[in-house]
Amino acid sequence: MVEIILSFLVFLIVMLGMSIGVCYGRRALQGSCGGLNKIPGIESDCDGQCHQPCPKRKNYRRQKQE
Repeated sequence: MVEIILSFLVFLIVMLGMSIGVCYGRRALQGSCGGLNKIPGIESDCDGQCHQPCPKRKNYRRQKQE
């Protein structure tokens, strides 16, 4: 039982540390390999929808540029 509680506490501390890093860094979490864009022959992993962002994403980008 002690191992389960200790494991839970370790995961909780790691999650808390990552969330604080995201809050202060103001950047979204992203993979280190670049996703499917790095694989030759694949345009994107979202079937071209990334080229036309939704209004919420446009507003976010506009605020980020300011």
